[in-house]
Amino acid sequence: MQSQLLRLKIITLTLIGYAMAITPISIRAQENNTLLDIHTLAPKIQLEMRYASTSNFTGKVVSGYQAPKCLLHKSVAEALVKVEQDINKFGYALIIYDCYRPTIAVADFMRWAQDLDDTRTKAQYYPNLDKSQLVPEYIAEKSGHSKAATVDLGLLDCKQLPCIVLDMGTEFDFFGTQSNTNYPTLSDQQRKNRDLLIQVMKEQGFENYPMEWWHYTWKAGSLPDQAYDFPIQ
Repeated sequence: MQSQLLRLKIITLTLIGYAMAITPISIRAQENNTLLDIHTLAPKIQLEMRYASTSNFTGKVVSGYQAPKCLLHKSVAEALVKVEQDINKFGYALIIYDCYRPTIAVADFMRWAQDLDDTRTKAQYYPNLDKSQLVPEYIAEKSGHSKAATVDLGLLDCKQLPCIVLDMGTEFDFFGTQSNTNYPTLSDQQRKNRDLLIQVMKEQGFENYPMEWWHYTWKAGSLPDQAYDFPIQ
């Protein structure tokens, strides 16, 4: 009997060790607090996490977005909070649309893009393009968001309450050249709004992706070149 119990313990420990060995690095990263919920540092920062809702170009909740949270590497989250604090002094605030994006969500984007019969959101998000044109110009097989150092965001004018979203020339996630940061025929106010966002983000180490006025990646420090895939919960 004792020898049987001993064998069972050995088997159990072996299985536990095997499970630990195959645990995805992404899950370990979450458990070790590599990524932080931005609201742990700035509870009042405005979130409008589009992919955790149906208000996005797919028309559905995207795979991996089980909760409307903004997760980022600690250093990135701290830099973003500094942006919020700086801009609050002038009566503005950030509105965040996306942060960490699981690789399963990126795959979901690709599946949607390849379904050419699903054009429910064309009028709102890509009125001037055929859906077949979205890959790879606008939708790619990999995303820097999966490394948890990239954020999509805009600005709010909070000089009078309630806050209002500043006009950036297009909606978030609009597919078209109008979303290019330096699109030439913006109104004076739209250009000022985009330039303001560039300025405050750059001061804290964020670099804009010129194809999308809302897309910024933190470049101020060295982060692991690791794409994560745990769901946002």
